[in-house]
Amino acid sequence: MMMIKFILNGEHVEIESDPSRRLLDVLRSDFNLIGVKEGCGEGECGACSILLNHHVVNSCLLPLGNIINQEIMTIEGFKTTKRYQIIEQAYIDAGAVQCGFCTPGMVMATESLLHMNPSPSDFEIKIALSGSLCRCTGYNMIIEAVKIAAERGEGLW
Repeated sequence: MMMIKFILNGEHVEIESDPSRRLLDVLRSDFNLIGVKEGCGEGECGACSILLNHHVVNSCLLPLGNIINQEIMTIEGFKTTKRYQIIEQAYIDAGAVQCGFCTPGMVMATESLLHMNPSPSDFEIKIALSGSLCRCTGYNMIIEAVKIAAERGEGLW
């Protein structure tokens, strides 16, 4: 056991825990942040995606000890931002949400992409979303949602 300090959704937090625990489990069990989901547990589906210093990562693969003094943003924290509101409305307008299981991970991947590249090409969007799997859609609506968000959020990213 060790004391691990990090920034979670804008707040400094600390937890005494085994540093080898998966961040996914800590977020869900210890912080009750259930927007991160376990889909595959192998880093293949993106349902557990969070932002680590603005970069999208799979929390199911990330040991707690690797986030000491790092900044973590989950969908719950991101929902409080103007950028989230733009992405959310773009997903709604494009019809990009179906069952919703993959949506938090897709939204986090979208934010990470637009943070680094505010005007991505279709190819760049496909690459950025390639770590997130959706069983309900053919991705065209999701790609359209990212393009809409990029256009509407011009100047925010």
